[in-house]
Amino acid sequence: MTTAPPDETPIQRALRLKQAALDARPKPPRGGKFQRQQAARVATGAAKPWMSR
Repeated sequence: MTTAPPDETPIQRALRLKQAALDARPKPPRGGKFQRQQAARVATGAAKPWMSR
């Protein structure tokens, strides 16, 4: 646990703890198929298969 400054308000403390909890969560894998699709601007209609004829 990080040491809190003595003049920290309850709101600042809550935000600091929240950020620490978020940082501790496992990160999603980077550079997978999803990111490649996003970068390549998916072929038109790939995201809405029900729209194809």
